[in-house]
Amino acid sequence: MDFISIDNLEVFGNHGVYEEEKKLGQKFLVSARLYLDLKAAGIDDDINESVHYGKVCHLIHDHMKNHSYQLIEAAAEHLAEELLLSYGRVKKVSVEVKKPWAPIGLPLEAVSVAIERAWHDVYISLGSNMGDREAHINTALQAFEEKREIKVGLVSEYVESEPYGGVEQDNFLNAVAKISTFLSPEELLLYLQEIELSENRERTVHWGPRTLDLDIVMYDNLVLDTEQLTIPHTDMQNRDFVLAPLAEIAPCLRHPILNKTVRELLHELDKTYIIN
Repeated sequence: MDFISIDNLEVFGNHGVYEEEKKLGQKFLVSARLYLDLKAAGIDDDINESVHYGKVCHLIHDHMKNHSYQLIEAAAEHLAEELLLSYGRVKKVSVEVKKPWAPIGLPLEAVSVAIERAWHDVYISLGSNMGDREAHINTALQAFEEKREIKVGLVSEYVESEPYGGVEQDNFLNAVAKISTFLSPEELLLYLQEIELSENRERTVHWGPRTLDLDIVMYDNLVLDTEQLTIPHTDMQNRDFVLAPLAEIAPCLRHPILNKTVRELLHELDKTYIIN
């Protein structure tokens, strides 16, 4: 991917563990790469198709000057977030913060921390079969909108589905939303669980009734299997109430393990759906 590079921008900031560092301040060197598509800017010779690196430098300078962090790890993290949030064209950033005057009592050129952060395309399934089902789903979507680390893209129509898993209960209302986020899968999972709890979600019966159920269906092309989280969702290919709304907004999305598109997976289920 194309990128704009800023190397060793000199800034003065009050960052450090020691009180003297916070009080007196010191010099830092900040480098950044902003990854974005520069094809149109190159063809049209138009700054509006790119990112103004002068303004980026001033953003970095002001952020480092106006905030105080104990760790350069925190300075790099928050600066990367600020860059992603400030420039919609930027898909990924790498940030390095160097501390030339690190107080360690030994001669060295600099201590530095380098990180990469990026927007990720994620598909979330939403479901409810208790109370005002539509209101529960709408509340979750509103919570996505209010989270600075999340941008909501396409949202499917709501579909009615019969209960899954053999537990007798009311029908579900389901949808799928495409979001962009720079939260990690684990951070996103915790946030989804917070939203579920806010809607009084209880986990008393496996596959039982619930006010709100939020699942990460896919996260880029990531394949992940931990005790807490499996991506892609381990059972998505068997769930019509996931595949139907997902096919509406991303029919050509390809399962990274099964190597089939959502449209193909839905066709294999051969079901009939009711659009609400």
